[in-house]
Amino acid sequence: MNELSLFDTLFNNTLDNVFNGYTCRTNFVPKVDVKETKDSYSLDMELPGRSENDVDIEIDRNTLTISSKKEEVKEEGKKDKDNGKDKWLIKERRYSSFSRSFQMPEDVDSESIRATFKNGILNVEMPRKALAAPKRIAIECA
Repeated sequence: MNELSLFDTLFNNTLDNVFNGYTCRTNFVPKVDVKETKDSYSLDMELPGRSENDVDIEIDRNTLTISSKKEEVKEEGKKDKDNGKDKWLIKERRYSSFSRSFQMPEDVDSESIRATFKNGILNVEMPRKALAAPKRIAIECA
């Protein structure tokens, strides 16, 4: 497998913002760095404003999927004098989500993958395993 095909994005990602009743859709694709060593592959993904509790990582048939869904944060705004309800002067943060899927190389040991999260950076370490060498089959006379 070509190492460049290691991390092909399979799905587009979206960030939905709602402002004054209008919906605006823009693409949100977290930036990713991938490094290969003789013993492993390492993926670093920028996820500012998120925590480890906001992120899901799944592996299904050699496909690694990283996704996140962040709901609107309920906060109090300035109280409106007329009705006593919160009145926002500016409220741009609403809801965002993304899902990125990557095809892993055949030599990734999926049982040993581990992930850490620090300072808005998700790190996924994928150790390599030895691939089985080609086997020659002897042909017998019938």
